[in-house]
Amino acid sequence: MCKYIAKRTMVEAWQWNGERPLIFPLIGNWDNNPMTPEQVSIETLAGYVDVCEGDFIIKGLTGDYYPCKPDIFKLTYEKEGE
Repeated sequence: MCKYIAKRTMVEAWQWNGERPLIFPLIGNWDNNPMTPEQVSIETLAGYVDVCEGDFIIKGLTGDYYPCKPDIFKLTYEKEGE
């Protein structure tokens, strides 16, 4: 087994505050979304994934989007300039 270090990359991310609609064109039709008001689903490379209020939505290096829980986000990323 080998050990690897993640490459340092910059990503764009937004923390969802629970307001609908999101500013992303990737969110599906709100009328057909059975999620609660505190949740939405976003289309990711792995299919639709639920996003809860407070989660970060990250724009990946290839332009894809994926959610990240706040505690994991804070362990993984720091704001530019900090």
